[in-house]
Amino acid sequence: MKIDTLHSLLKSFEKTRILVIGDLMLDEFIWGKVSRISPEAPVPILEVEKTTFYPGGAANVVRNLSSFTSHGAMAGVIGKDEAGEQLLSLLREEGTLIEGIYNSPDRPTTRKTRIIARQQQVVRVDREIKSKLTDQERSRLRSYLEKHLHEFDGVIVEDYGKGLLDQPLATEIIKACQHHKKILTIDPNPNNPLDWSGATAIKPNRIEALTSAGIAPRDDAQALQEAAQILMNRWKSDYLLITLGDEGMELFQNGKPSYHTPTRAKEVYDVTGAGDTVIALFTLALASGASAIDAAEIANHAAGIVVGKLGTATLSAVELLQSFTETSQ
Repeated sequence: MKIDTLHSLLKSFEKTRILVIGDLMLDEFIWGKVSRISPEAPVPILEVEKTTFYPGGAANVVRNLSSFTSHGAMAGVIGKDEAGEQLLSLLREEGTLIEGIYNSPDRPTTRKTRIIARQQQVVRVDREIKSKLTDQERSRLRSYLEKHLHEFDGVIVEDYGKGLLDQPLATEIIKACQHHKKILTIDPNPNNPLDWSGATAIKPNRIEALTSAGIAPRDDAQALQEAAQILMNRWKSDYLLITLGDEGMELFQNGKPSYHTPTRAKEVYDVTGAGDTVIALFTLALASGASAIDAAEIANHAAGIVVGKLGTATLSAVELLQSFTETSQ
């Protein structure tokens, strides 16, 4: 991609309105150092130095948008608890529109706590309930979508399998986006197999793609091509973007050869949230008028930047420009 094209797209990003629908979480990081082993059990003792909090799950997707557009919005459900209030506060600080987030009195806000020692994750503690939403909770979410979906240029559905999404809601989202002619991208969850037929683009990783296609996980290119063909036929999406870890990503389009873009990562410190970055930037680019290949390149460069940072990281427009400039030299 030419740098001039990227500059033009970045200007378009500022006006593009994206709605993220998905499972909301609060990411907690407890940072410290380990200098001894506990006398009570053969485990390290962490001397805590600081604790940080970030929007997690689908909230991390909308957080990745905030550096590029002030028109990112979030729809989902949180609990009536301290973690939920903290998550809302973080999203407000990012400039995210939060009118589509509703409180549930019966389920806590999903909270993931990661213990970090010497720049390495030691353990993760999850506090969550994965049961489906109540009819009342779904009704409030549907009401928001009916009233506001037309205001956005693109919609991202992020399924972390925590109970927000089921087939009736998925079908409603697809039909509404088709009716309003909106870009719709999906980050699916193979543990919650839903029919996403009619979406603009779907973004699984390699294992998710193979699992969804019923193919035993393996690394060869033939398996990937077979899985992509099965999924393109099943979901009938315009694009299928499969992330491949340190091999970059592969873009599949109807009637065209697949397009491979190699990883742009210089160093990999933490892959936490990299998939969120990919779907955020890929969708933002598509909704701003980029071709699918240019959108995939932007998403790939963005992912290469965030995996070089610790924690649930994001990137800036300056970093994205620098990454493209360096690879074009």
